[in-house]
Amino acid sequence: MADRSLRGTRLGAASLESDAGVEPAPRQMKEYVCPNDHRTVVPLSVEADVPALWECRCGEQALLLDASRPEEKPTKPARTHWDMLLERRSKEDLQVLLDERLELLRSGLLHAKRTA
Repeated sequence: MADRSLRGTRLGAASLESDAGVEPAPRQMKEYVCPNDHRTVVPLSVEADVPALWECRCGEQALLLDASRPEEKPTKPARTHWDMLLERRSKEDLQVLLDERLELLRSGLLHAKRTA
């Protein structure tokens, strides 16, 4: 069995296939410019939808050269805990609950329940 082992090769280190006869897919080069005047050239497939914005290396949004800035999508304001609470209860109900809890806390019954 040892006579048939491959000697002088490293497993996974190099491919035994050649690139002869292989043609890469057709590409188009698109240039993006960010507000800091960084220019980025991105190779894209000819069939790909070209995005109008690309993230630059500095973190800014780079715009496709000779393109207009796309319209901003409307965003919803962030819902806070208070907003979600008001969806479930009215302010009057919340006031009643607050008064009950404060009364329990002041009387010492609220803390006594935890230790028991």
